[in-house]
Amino acid sequence: MTIYWRKSSRSGSATDEACVELATFHEGVGLRDSKDPDSGRLVVNRAQFGSLLQAIKEGALDRD
Repeated sequence: MTIYWRKSSRSGSATDEACVELATFHEGVGLRDSKDPDSGRLVVNRAQFGSLLQAIKEGALDRD
């Protein structure tokens, strides 16, 4: 099975930018660091991913 990782079209192309790539898996959504894709991945189920997106949109994870 081929895994297709993608990052937002709003992400810059500079190599020093912090970007997260996403992929769809049978068990959920995978997340990995675009600068170090071989360092591993985190896979969460779709409900968890939805909660993560909601928290991001609400600013709940913003740094002060």
